[in-house]
Amino acid sequence: MLKNFYCIKLPIRVNLLKIKRAHSSVGRAPALQAGGHRFESFCAQTETAGVVQLVRAPACHAGSCGFDSRLPRFFIPGFFHMVKKVKKTFWGFFSSLLGTTFGALLAAISIRVFLYPNDLIDGGVVGVSLIFARIFGSSYLSYFLILLNLPFIYLAYKHIRKTFVIHMLIATIIFAIFLSLLENVPAFDGDFLEIIVIGGAVLGAGVGFIIKSGGCTDGTEILAIIVNRKFGFTVGQIILSINVFIFAVYGWIFKDWHIAVKSLMTYIVAFKMIDIVLAGLDEVKSVLIMTSKPKKIQNLIMHQLGLGLTIIPGIGGFSGEDRNILFVIVERLDLAELKELVLTEDPLAFMAIENLHEVAYGRQISKISQRKNKAKLKKKRFFSF
Repeated sequence: MLKNFYCIKLPIRVNLLKIKRAHSSVGRAPALQAGGHRFESFCAQTETAGVVQLVRAPACHAGSCGFDSRLPRFFIPGFFHMVKKVKKTFWGFFSSLLGTTFGALLAAISIRVFLYPNDLIDGGVVGVSLIFARIFGSSYLSYFLILLNLPFIYLAYKHIRKTFVIHMLIATIIFAIFLSLLENVPAFDGDFLEIIVIGGAVLGAGVGFIIKSGGCTDGTEILAIIVNRKFGFTVGQIILSINVFIFAVYGWIFKDWHIAVKSLMTYIVAFKMIDIVLAGLDEVKSVLIMTSKPKKIQNLIMHQLGLGLTIIPGIGGFSGEDRNILFVIVERLDLAELKELVLTEDPLAFMAIENLHEVAYGRQISKISQRKNKAKLKKKRFFSF
């Protein structure tokens, strides 16, 4: 008995479709040439047991690679899932492109309105481009940015991944376009402290959105990743060393150490703003709880605080006893209540508390949340009568 019968015609390469003959029987029409495409003509039936059987499709009509409307076309198992995945990938790329564009616009506004008119620079390739632009002219800034990033784009292609290269190339081009469009925008007139704080914050927000969208406009980070892999220095150490060198060279070229120090201050503000954009303002803590009453404290944390936790089997280093360790992720506002609850129940408990940079999780709903939702639903039903 046939359960499903779906068909579609797609242009594919001749040897790309590989079907295990142990699970299917295949009949293939000759490859047809039309409009520069090669079409492999298949038709498929899905049996109840899930075995796929491909049968020969009809011959091509004269002058075109059409199919007889009386017969089915080409079946792909999981075709609709594949289409859904393609749509999801497209919207993901579109959203990342919007984020990159918005971030590039913010970064360009910061440079054209705050930094460049006040002789301030950023670190990395952008900073070197600003130095060259100050020497040769403001209109060349976009060209220097693209030209200086090209070697690092090649390094990213060789040592990182191709998708990152695409995002970096798009981000660099969009950033350069905005720098050219905003060349004649009037500068911000204010105190130097305002320029440093506002300009650095706007620049950091823009770069943060670009990084969050998967892009990059500064090739020194790529160089830092490669050096880290080969020599073991941390990425942060390498980037800081490169940027301090750039600021020192900038002060030496123009014989003005004040603008070099102010540029360094702007860079620090921007660096902090990047962290805020990427990680947010929420401070999340991870807590490891070592206690002689793990079961009781587990129930208290889950039911009184409504927090989930993970139980890690452990062994006491001094006592040698088997003891469960409780791992809890808690927000800053709930930390004091968690400590009070644990130490009230077990005054001899030991807790190790750490800051978490980010917590990524799926859409799973905990049992506690499910119970709360059921309770709310019962209340609604009760009061609806």
